Amino acid sequence: MIISVGIIAIFLGIALFLGIMASRGKDMSLEQWSVGGRGFGSIFIFLLMAGEIYTTNAFLGVSGWMYGKGGVAFFNIAMLNYVIAYWLTPKIWAYGKKYSLLSQSDFFEKAYNSKILGTLVAIVGLAALIPYLVIQLKGLGIIVSEASYGAIDPKLTIWIGTIAMIAYVMVSGIHGSAWTAVIKDFLILGVVLFLGIYLPIHYYGGIQPMWEAIEAVKPGFLTLPDSGFSASWYISTIMLTSLGFYMWPHTFVATFSAKSGNALRKNAIMLPIYALFLLFILFVGAAAILQVPGLEGGAVDLALFKISTQTFNPVIVGFIGAAGLLTAIVPGSLILMSAATLLAKNVVKPIRPQTTDQQIAIIARYSVPVIALVALYFTFSGGGAITLLFLMGYGLVTQFVPAVVSNFMKKNPLTVQGVFAGIVVGVTIVGWQAATGANLSKLFPSWPSYIQDINIGFLALSVNILVSLMVSAFTRKATFKNDETIESI
Repeated sequence: MIISVGIIAIFLGIALFLGIMASRGKDMSLEQWSVGGRGFGSIFIFLLMAGEIYTTNAFLGVSGWMYGKGGVAFFNIAMLNYVIAYWLTPKIWAYGKKYSLLSQSDFFEKAYNSKILGTLVAIVGLAALIPYLVIQLKGLGIIVSEASYGAIDPKLTIWIGTIAMIAYVMVSGIHGSAWTAVIKDFLILGVVLFLGIYLPIHYYGGIQPMWEAIEAVKPGFLTLPDSGFSASWYISTIMLTSLGFYMWPHTFVATFSAKSGNALRKNAIMLPIYALFLLFILFVGAAAILQVPGLEGGAVDLALFKISTQTFNPVIVGFIGAAGLLTAIVPGSLILMSAATLLAKNVVKPIRPQTTDQQIAIIARYSVPVIALVALYFTFSGGGAITLLFLMGYGLVTQFVPAVVSNFMKKNPLTVQGVFAGIVVGVTIVGWQAATGANLSKLFPSWPSYIQDINIGFLALSVNILVSLMVSAFTRKATFKNDETIESI
């Protein structure tokens, strides 16, 4: 136990050191703090975007879903988002550079010439980021507690990890996230490859024999069921996560931080190869199905660590724990910084327009611990499996897709009123579903299952598009003309 905890503590110390030292020699203005002075090349952009792939959801949630849900977990290996990124992210970057934008809400405010819309997007973005941050903190507690063989209280771990994140985010902003991502990505790749290859061979003699053993004990578990998580849920969820992948506020910020649009295109080409390594995490979850039976509900997220602690010595468990720790604090730090920027620039500034840019920069930095405390409250008081929280956040941010894509059309079909109404309706549907747990099968029991099983977030997006177009048709005259802006990008 002492050895594994010691290894985790060493990597936490290294991450904290890199995160704080990342600001050395830089004038940390708000632009430098939040988007790195728009100077990140292909490597740092790759590391920041890769951070979105290997979060605690990937480390614990993906393996947990493979363990608990079977074949449906393969929705995590979607690649459509990178095709979208190749065309969309350079345009977002160019627009952000042209108008010196620092946040996702800035984009909406400028594109639709509405401060109110920018504030709405900031509030929705914060509502989506908090559960995403809660995911990282919950994962952090699980990882260190399991890696210490239960000797360390998860709450203590969460407090220590959160304080470390607050420290280097306040000092270095996005530079701290980028530099800690360097050590994280090397470590996570090594751990994922090792576990995904070793465990199936160790317990089953190979990957193919593992699938055959699972099928023999749990027939049909590796295929999509006829209802519930059926083919229509699978397809609609892949569409939802692909469209929403670059709609997270912190992903927008990472896009703004690029040195050029070409760096983003290269990134969209390289990332699918990196994302394929998620397959090895699925192999780990599959290996645990027959070796650590009995995990149910939120406990399925423990599958990776349960099988690791029963298989390996504390040294290897320590490195697995360190990799898991970094999957929590690297994306968590980027989320914290993005949420703080949104709060200061797009919520406080519209309320107090006389606030100077220098004051906004100070407010943003001191908002970091406040947002962290809110996330800690929900972490300690809330429940729910990691992947379910993850999909709820996706359901919220995907409501931004119609407005972002329409802004880059030659003739934007949406007005500010249409965008506002569409987002409100889409977010209301997602929020209502999250609060009540309702789904189409309960509301419309006589409908065919291929309609009932559609992901509620995707359904909300469809209603959002319909409402946006209808309201825009009635408010066309109010639309500002941005054709020249788009053509010049």
